[in-house]
Amino acid sequence: MEDMILYNRLQFAFTITFHYLFPQLTMGLSLMIVYFKWMSMRTKNPDYNHAAKFWMKIFALNFAMGVVTGIPMEFQFGTNWAKFSELTGGIVGQTLAMEGMFSFFLESSFLGMFIFGEKLLGQRLHFLAGLMVFLGSWASGYLIIATHSWMQHPVGYEILENGKFVLTNFAALFKNPWLWPSYLHNQAGSLITSSFFVSAVGAFYILSDKHRTFGKIFLKSGVIFGVIASIVVAFPTGDLAAKNVVKYQPATFAAMEGIFETERGGAEIVLVGQPDMVNKKLDNKISVPNILSFLTYQRWDAEIKGLNEFDERVHPTNVPGLYYAYHIMAGLGTIFIAIMLTAAFLLVRKKLYQSNWLLWILMFSIPFPYIANTAGWYTAELGRQPWLVYNLMRMTSGVSPTVSSGNTLFTLLGFVGLYILLGLLFLLLVLKIIRKGPEPILAH
Repeated sequence: MEDMILYNRLQFAFTITFHYLFPQLTMGLSLMIVYFKWMSMRTKNPDYNHAAKFWMKIFALNFAMGVVTGIPMEFQFGTNWAKFSELTGGIVGQTLAMEGMFSFFLESSFLGMFIFGEKLLGQRLHFLAGLMVFLGSWASGYLIIATHSWMQHPVGYEILENGKFVLTNFAALFKNPWLWPSYLHNQAGSLITSSFFVSAVGAFYILSDKHRTFGKIFLKSGVIFGVIASIVVAFPTGDLAAKNVVKYQPATFAAMEGIFETERGGAEIVLVGQPDMVNKKLDNKISVPNILSFLTYQRWDAEIKGLNEFDERVHPTNVPGLYYAYHIMAGLGTIFIAIMLTAAFLLVRKKLYQSNWLLWILMFSIPFPYIANTAGWYTAELGRQPWLVYNLMRMTSGVSPTVSSGNTLFTLLGFVGLYILLGLLFLLLVLKIIRKGPEPILAH
């Protein structure tokens, strides 16, 4: 049983981690494409229109990869997690079906119109098509996170005698206090990924002295969006999301921060440390006194409960994994703020395009927003363990009893091999698009 659960978790973790590499770029990029299209209409500068069409090519490729890698996850609900689907399908099926029927079709339909219909539609309707792609993309994220939020903080439900969950209040799904902070935090993280990606391509064009006009447009736009998103992801969205964890999952919060013993009279915030699960303490820690209490309760002397206050049966399953995932996310988020604030300062001073040292930093920063977003999702998922539905359904109650561990391991290895090939193909195609660059303007 333990092997089966482990392989089921590994398979879902791998497939969803690989899948989310693509939506996190498309959601943020859709907003930036709308911005480029709007700027082309506002300024009458055709460079912005070519910028919009250039990034829509990369958006479309990401979208296709997201669809291909997302479908197997839907099947895993029925194959690997059939009991979970049977018992909670009446609730999670609502939002997942809405995501597929409404937002996915909205996004995909108008994506085709944006890519192929500019001459037929005209500039205003072409802009509207891009706007619909953006709305569909963000609505998709909203409905997925509504599902996830119910699993983190279940609301509006009733459990029948046969153990099935039924929805008693449809509106409660969308009034869930967990939903909006999580959604806005996630979207800000997505915008960070797209901002760094766009900035990095702009930096590459300037450093290589190719497509310099577009390089400047990409760099300026990426930095503007990036400095806003990197701040918003920390405050207020990150702050609100963390306060939800404090309120509804206090044991998870203690594990995230590495607090084993309750801290009275002010809790320190740990910058660096390694959890020692045998002795229930942090080794080699570097911390700042009282900051965690202030950030959490706006009081320097507020008490923060430690893991010692909670029954070990409700402790997160993997405390070190949760602790490291959270600190990787938070640490990288802090670095993103520093990079983007520096770039924004140089942009205002009209020195950004000549600051090669920062252009190199931006260009090689592409992987780190992906790492930070992945660590953020690991924080949310590891924090909920050992529950599938927090405080109501454990992991062991949701797996498929008829799927053997051998079958799961075999298909996991198949996914790994196939996704490596898909990933390499994706990288080759994206690099080909970037190398070709936007359609040239004769005047430049």
